[in-house]
Amino acid sequence: MTIVKTQVVKIGNSQGIRIPKRLLEQSGISTEVEIEVQNNCLVIRNIYQARSGWEQSFALMSANHDDVLIDSDIGTDWEQQDWQW
Repeated sequence: MTIVKTQVVKIGNSQGIRIPKRLLEQSGISTEVEIEVQNNCLVIRNIYQARSGWEQSFALMSANHDDVLIDSDIGTDWEQQDWQW
């Protein structure tokens, strides 16, 4: 755990804090964050990006031909003979 003292500074009409690089690296915070108050403390965290990186992963899967079904025929005899499609 790294603890660093810093000061609140004036930034235009607002105030802010400078976060040391090593804390940013340890936290994984890069550009956009969420800030909330919990028990009289500020909690700063990365904004979770749902499905982040999926586009690149799917492109790689396609390039490696890993985007096909493992079982080409998953139907049972009952489905083929007795089921009306």
